[in-house]
Amino acid sequence: MTRAPTEAPRVAGPAPRSLRRRPVAGLLLAVLLVAGTALVGWQLTRDGVVLHLLGGYVLRGAWDPLLSARVLLPVAVALAAVLWGPAAARTASWRVLLAGSAAATAGWAVSLALASGWARLTEPLGSVYEYPHDVGRVGGVGELLRTFNDSVLADSADPWTTHVSGHPPGALLAFVLIDRAGLGGLGWAAAMCIAAGALAVPAVLVTVRSVAGEGTARTVAPFLVLAPTALWVATSADALFAGVFAWGVALLAGAAAPRWGRGAAARALGGGLLLGLALHLSFGLASLGLLALAVVVVHRQRLGWGGIVRVLAVAAVGVAVVFALFAGGGYDWFEGLSLTAERVRSGPSYADRPLAFFLVANLAAAAVAAGPAAVAGLACLRRVGLALVPLAALAGMLVSDVTGLVRGETERIWLPFTVWLPVAAAFLPVRQRRFWLVLSAVTAIAVEVAVRTEW
Repeated sequence: MTRAPTEAPRVAGPAPRSLRRRPVAGLLLAVLLVAGTALVGWQLTRDGVVLHLLGGYVLRGAWDPLLSARVLLPVAVALAAVLWGPAAARTASWRVLLAGSAAATAGWAVSLALASGWARLTEPLGSVYEYPHDVGRVGGVGELLRTFNDSVLADSADPWTTHVSGHPPGALLAFVLIDRAGLGGLGWAAAMCIAAGALAVPAVLVTVRSVAGEGTARTVAPFLVLAPTALWVATSADALFAGVFAWGVALLAGAAAPRWGRGAAARALGGGLLLGLALHLSFGLASLGLLALAVVVVHRQRLGWGGIVRVLAVAAVGVAVVFALFAGGGYDWFEGLSLTAERVRSGPSYADRPLAFFLVANLAAAAVAAGPAAVAGLACLRRVGLALVPLAALAGMLVSDVTGLVRGETERIWLPFTVWLPVAAAFLPVRQRRFWLVLSAVTAIAVEVAVRTEW
């Protein structure tokens, strides 16, 4: 086994006394946000407003505790991760850490879902609103790309189901391709989503290593694994989007870290290709472009502005190649974006949901999904390069929020954003870290037991 580096995280060190109080202050603000949102949501519902949250007021799902012996599985997984995870993250070889973090994330996500029964792994994708519902109507890839926009609007001759129409064709195409490969059925579809979502964690670790060093990446690994975001990794298609986008950012970050050469150019191009693909999975990922910029700009002192432009230019070529391929097949991304926005605005889930409430409720749901450690870490951010990573993700969420097109369900929709927020746990006081790790795991288990979420 390769000996692990011994350098300390660059953001570590004795925290000023004022910083030791910030985590609790950050958590209290988040609790007030969630509680206040729930209270206002309850009042709106009482007054006859339809929030389309299945009886919930913050998350999409009603309060309906379901406690059984099955909850012992995620409790056991969390206990093992809390007791041995930090030490394993410090001592394992880098490759073992990357593979282990993905496996641990998948195990944590699956264990949480199984607390509500085996059906929870595939049931979310079995809805008539989900991508597998429309797999059977797709003939060929060329035909899908040429005609996709014709069926986006709800009043078209043969409209796509809700989630298909709300995304570019890449999302549906992913499910079509695994079906054509002989991996049909909801089980394989769920496996694809869970695997991609779990692989987002090593991608974040690779990014953090490029930005702040390997020691810092090892510090945040347990927090990324045990974050409540795992509740929506098993199972939603947004986990697939999160994984693809995260590896695009990771490759871009890797291209900016070493000296420029063929390897760096290949990473920049590969990162651009994945980011372009991610944009054809979900329109909403456009606002996460701030994160892709941040992981390159953070190296401005070493690269210079010329070096930064070079990395971004090569990545832009990769993005352009993907756009050209889809356009060559007959799909117009910008037309699709316009049609999707029109369909969203014409639906009852948009018209019934009050904008002012959801501008705040969206953030409350995201706070639950990111977890206490992420929230507390955000309150402790310092002026170092690593802070740009969670701040860029947060800025992307705010951009998405103010568009008004996202009203509710952000615990799932913003999964590609929230997987980056636990990076802020690197800023937590060292002596408090295990406590916040435990609290994040407890939050995830509590949500799984108490709320009947749709995903």
